[in-house]
Amino acid sequence: MDLVPLEDRVVIKLMEQEEKTSSGIVLPDTAKEKPSKGTVMAVGPGRYNEDGTSGPHAVKKGDIVVFAKYAVPRSSLTEKSIWS
Repeated sequence: MDLVPLEDRVVIKLMEQEEKTSSGIVLPDTAKEKPSKGTVMAVGPGRYNEDGTSGPHAVKKGDIVVFAKYAVPRSSLTEKSIWS
């Protein structure tokens, strides 16, 4: 099943978070931050202008993006974390 986002929305697959810090300290699950980096999996057709045309997107499928941690709803599809 493919997800097709509407208008200017995108679907992002979260990237795996580091288990250790750069100094070698292992992080427990409770100390990890919510991921804010991911790969664009799908891009909508774009928001329509007043004249009926859609503008270009700033991202395309496969791009790696950084996004606000609490800005988007989280979904789960086939046991994978997906942000839309």
